[in-house]
Amino acid sequence: MAGIRQSVALTVDQEDDLKSQFQSIDADGSGYISLDELQFALETVGFKLPGHEIRELRDKYDRENKDGKLDYNEFKKLCADLTEYRDLGRKFKKLVTKRSGLETHGGMTEASSEGTTHSVRIEEQIAFSNWINRGLTSDKECAKYLPLQEDGKDLYEKCKDGILLCKMINLSVPDTIDERAINKENLNVYKRHENLMLALNSASSIGCNIVNIGAEDIDKGKPHLLLGLLWQVIRIGLLSDINLQNFPGLVLLLEEDETIEDLMKLSPEAILIRWVNYHLRNANCGRQISNFTSDIKDSVAYIHLLGQIAPPEKGVHTNALQEPDDTQRAELMLDEADKINCKSFVSAKDVVSGNYKLNLAFVANLFNTYPALEPPTDKEFEVIEETREEKTYRNWMNSMGVNPFVNHLYSDLRDALVLFQLYDKIKPGIVDWNKVTKVFKKLRMNFQKIENCNYAVDLGKQMKFSLVGIGGTNIHEGNETLTLALVWQLMRAYTLSILAQLSEKSDGKEGKAVAETEIVQWANEKLSAAKKPTQIASFQDPTIADAKVVIDLVDAIKPGSIKYNLVKDGASDEEKLANAKYAVSMARKIGAKVYALPEDIMEVKPKMVMTVFACLMIRDMQSKQVSLED
Repeated sequence: MAGIRQSVALTVDQEDDLKSQFQSIDADGSGYISLDELQFALETVGFKLPGHEIRELRDKYDRENKDGKLDYNEFKKLCADLTEYRDLGRKFKKLVTKRSGLETHGGMTEASSEGTTHSVRIEEQIAFSNWINRGLTSDKECAKYLPLQEDGKDLYEKCKDGILLCKMINLSVPDTIDERAINKENLNVYKRHENLMLALNSASSIGCNIVNIGAEDIDKGKPHLLLGLLWQVIRIGLLSDINLQNFPGLVLLLEEDETIEDLMKLSPEAILIRWVNYHLRNANCGRQISNFTSDIKDSVAYIHLLGQIAPPEKGVHTNALQEPDDTQRAELMLDEADKINCKSFVSAKDVVSGNYKLNLAFVANLFNTYPALEPPTDKEFEVIEETREEKTYRNWMNSMGVNPFVNHLYSDLRDALVLFQLYDKIKPGIVDWNKVTKVFKKLRMNFQKIENCNYAVDLGKQMKFSLVGIGGTNIHEGNETLTLALVWQLMRAYTLSILAQLSEKSDGKEGKAVAETEIVQWANEKLSAAKKPTQIASFQDPTIADAKVVIDLVDAIKPGSIKYNLVKDGASDEEKLANAKYAVSMARKIGAKVYALPEDIMEVKPKMVMTVFACLMIRDMQSKQVSLED
């Protein structure tokens, strides 16, 4: 192993699979796997090595910091090195295909004459199609699409007009899309494209990363991109309610010396693992799990879990434990799950193979349906609910593709690693990654995280943020007010940086920062040119509350897009909110990536209102550039 050469780049499919498997091993979402798990991790992705080679790899890849862990990039480099060293480029893919049940699709890109081959996991195609069938079966407008075929092969064709995608987004996060904005009749190519834009921008607003997915990709039926999007939408829907606000009984999962705040900081995946283990302890079965891959393959944990959470009248039993064959035992276990209408996402094969995504979805659905957690009546505890502002910032970060996924705004920013990723996206090259500690040593962990946070504040000052009174310690300690102040300025800078880039392209001069007064001026000029009756004085203008100015601006950017017979007078808060919902969805439909919520418009929250107008200005400038290029 000493002679490993410089690594080659893995293919798109190899890296996609590698990332999925890494996440399955990293069940707690820490971003690292232990070197003690290295042999299992390599076997998972198709490399079976003798013990002495594993020991050499441990020494080689843990030489720098000796922390006993690998992050995803280190693990990817290791696998790429092995791929070249052992000439496993093609064998790697065959192993993955054989293990995961993949189907290849060629010619999905126009980058070359032959196109790029992508892999589709058939079990995910089937599971997602089944979930759509179940979730939308009562929606009369979906009747012409459902049921999808058992093998899910018609999924891609039936998602091309965007209606099913919009419906799925609303199923996962209700009221994200105003149904009045969806084109449902006479679906020509332009109306289909509008629906897909509405779906994609709405998915982004709830935290999906759509950076590499466009409306044309869904329209062309690119399976790997649609499945990736659907997984994000389904995952968010399944996990978004797993918190103390919705399930006070989660307090039962507190471990010794933990506080409510400690529990609130856990990722939904970590909470689900605790939930399973809580019921396994109550079952006195002597089993605990630490992941949704290897620890559930024999179905034993699932069988005991079902026995604990199912209502007695459902007749669920644990007789499947007597079955010696893993696959047959999984089949029997799923028969029991079907008794409580929870046989979703996994097949026996998915359980035995330890498919991370589908097993996570299976357990999340079990929890949401039968949590079986009665909160103690002898204890009082206060749960602080996530604010709209916090949720908006968190969704924005996740839509940017940060790693790890941000579940709790304050605790997940304490090491500043997510902040650095955002800085780098806003102004590429601004982060000197040599100054950043990515892997923390146990004895110096807090000190190293504070150092990172100090550097993050320094970068903000370089970008002319207003950070008076904000230090790295404040971010590390999770000070809510000061953390929000920094995050807001990051989101604002990101939005304005896009405007600056577009300005540079349009006039050929170096992009300069766009002032908020310029956005107001642009909006008023656009409205006047379109002979609209509305104007604004600032982003605090109380007339914004009925959303008519936003609606008019959308129609000024794309004439004829608004159905004014759907616009309310705005005399009451109810009518104002209805207008705001329509305005936000229509803005997304014409291509504006709006993150603000309708309530922000109705209540005239200046910060969020500014982003709405800025996003519409971006959309207008982008359309003009396309026209010039044509």
